Amino acid sequence: MGTFPLELFGKKLRNPVMNASGTLGYGKEIERLWKISTLGAFVTKGLSVFPHKGNPQPRILDLGFGMLNSIGLQNFGIKRFLEEYTEFFIRRKTPVILNIFGFTEDEYVECGRLIGENPAVLALEANLSCPNVKQGGIIFGKDPKIVGRIVRGLKSVTKIPVLVKLSSEVTDIVEIAYAAYEAGADGLTLINTLPGMWKERDTLVRGGISGPFLKFLALKAIYDCKRSLPIPIVGAGGIMNVKDAILFLEAGCSAIQVGTATFLDPLAIPKIVKGLKAYFKRGQKW
Repeated sequence: MGTFPLELFGKKLRNPVMNASGTLGYGKEIERLWKISTLGAFVTKGLSVFPHKGNPQPRILDLGFGMLNSIGLQNFGIKRFLEEYTEFFIRRKTPVILNIFGFTEDEYVECGRLIGENPAVLALEANLSCPNVKQGGIIFGKDPKIVGRIVRGLKSVTKIPVLVKLSSEVTDIVEIAYAAYEAGADGLTLINTLPGMWKERDTLVRGGISGPFLKFLALKAIYDCKRSLPIPIVGAGGIMNVKDAILFLEAGCSAIQVGTATFLDPLAIPKIVKGLKAYFKRGQKW
């Protein structure tokens, strides 16, 4: 059973609520609506060794039941983020999880090398599950040998804990998760969006589908991995409200990430944090 607030990787978090990678930009943008310190930890959008321009428009489609995104991991590079944002998060006493990706295995490892011992960083989240890039992402995350090599590479260049973000779009997610654990991963993030396609005007758009339906797949992946591996799991996928958040925590998650819900309601995360605080104030635990 967990407690609230909680400890993760040796650091105390105000609460178990994080944003999902790519949903709050680099962090400063959302402060026009609410303070970033509302979060237990902030998760960056995907960062790479070099700046990356991402995919052409259209990038986001409302599917009615959820969302298809085809951002393609646009970002200005990990070095710039560390230079311009480290002090921002230290001042707000909000730990950062750096979501990292590469188009080669070596690029993942180089991301870990560039981070060094940055005091704002709680953990790395190796994105081995993005469905909307042609190299890396879910292509690497489907092969347990590649997953193991990337984790071992990261662990060889940094002492910062490594989370591995996986997709359920595999034959056996426990096999992939075990490869990450055996290579030294400190935790898992389960799950990412699922590959899909839809037509916008005259353009077929490939991307990752997200929304409430994902929670049914995420909960099964979390349950299966939790029974097999003794490492923390951060749950993600279809969490829309406090009821969903509690369900994920009861399923064995150490923390949860909220993504698509913030596009429907930019105040979804503060509402979930407030709801969880009330839940635990009544003496409930997960």
